[in-house]
Amino acid sequence: MLPRMDQFDLIVVGAGSGGLAAAQRAAEYGARVALLESGRLGGTCVNRGCVPKKIMWHAAELARELGHGGDYGFDLNVNGHDFGELVSRRERYIRRLNGIYASNLERRGVHSVSGHAAFSAPRVLSVNGEDYSAERILIATGGSPIVPAIPGAELGITSDGFFELERRPASAAVVGAGYIAVELAGILRGLGTEVTLHLRRDSVLRSFDEILQQACMEGLAGSGVRIATGFVPAAVEQDAEGLRLTAVSGERSGPFDALVWAVGRRPLTAGLNLDLAGVQCDGRGAIEVDEWQETTAPGVFALGDVTGHHELTPVAIAAGRRWADRQFGGMPERRMEYRNIPTVVFAHPPLGAVGLTEEEAREAHGDAVRCYRADFVPLFYGISDSKPKARMKLVTVGEEERVVGCHLAGPGADEMLQGFAVAIRMGACKSDLDDTVAIHPTAAEELVTMR
Repeated sequence: MLPRMDQFDLIVVGAGSGGLAAAQRAAEYGARVALLESGRLGGTCVNRGCVPKKIMWHAAELARELGHGGDYGFDLNVNGHDFGELVSRRERYIRRLNGIYASNLERRGVHSVSGHAAFSAPRVLSVNGEDYSAERILIATGGSPIVPAIPGAELGITSDGFFELERRPASAAVVGAGYIAVELAGILRGLGTEVTLHLRRDSVLRSFDEILQQACMEGLAGSGVRIATGFVPAAVEQDAEGLRLTAVSGERSGPFDALVWAVGRRPLTAGLNLDLAGVQCDGRGAIEVDEWQETTAPGVFALGDVTGHHELTPVAIAAGRRWADRQFGGMPERRMEYRNIPTVVFAHPPLGAVGLTEEEAREAHGDAVRCYRADFVPLFYGISDSKPKARMKLVTVGEEERVVGCHLAGPGADEMLQGFAVAIRMGACKSDLDDTVAIHPTAAEELVTMR
């Protein structure tokens, strides 16, 4: 016997950033919502991603700033670092967030079910032996880390395993060139681990503007991270001294106390029985959706990392809220626009980008592109013996010099980018920035004083 479809207006599968955003917004509009989740509330971002990562990044940044205490006249004596205490405090904070999410769901009347959900028929989901059905079903199950299919790969850990570490490894290999690889390598090195970053090619963050790739590579090397380029892993072995990586070329690297795989993520669709729902996936396993987030099955929608593009927490949240606005809030044209999305890499220094890279702009607009660039030593390092540079670039198009790209590398880049992202979304031109009074002395003023 099939469940009644009038019990709920919406069933959301996955209580990560996108699922929570959609469920709560829909409930605010009066929808009867059921939220199905097998893990902890908050998904990857809260439990094994953005939030714990940022806490660890703060610790590494604090260690870096303590190193400059002498430049400012402080006689500091740092008696080591208690990694276990940091982890304990981090986990207590995350547990508190889990509780806040649960309270918010209860206050909004969202019916939360703990268990693994899978389709048993079109628009019917089974959880813990019970069936749930609704006119609308939203899939927001996120993604999971990839482990390469090479001998010995299981000896390494992914980002999930990184957040399970209770002791800091003395040495570590990180494999990858994207956000996660760069961030985890920087955190480990900042807290004292000897780190070797293994890259398939010759640079990190290859989808970013070259100014950010260069700044990140220099920041990694400057912090003491060893970088092995052209290293394609072929096997992992363990001996009495630790873990060793062997490349396709025969080159060997190690020994290491830990190996972190940061080679990408895959959409978390396995086990959902999507075929029974009529939902199609692409070759990567990502759910195919149209511009309104609807899948190939009527009444079934998907958003966030499970759709395989723009895999960022704020994107999933924005998509979830816009979807709920359209479905339950009387806004029929409300949808997510996947352009001019700002993003930050919490490297050392942090990197921020919004809009087109210079290369993308020139491919699209040719000679109509003009770029402005600033390279400078931030005031923080003005009295220091070390002089790391911050870098900024504005990409403009046309006679009016409309700003189509902004790329930042340096202290504060993560915070200052948000405001400039608003300006770019509103169509700001270079003259608008020029006519804005600078705040002095700051790094941000460089963006409104470029010549």
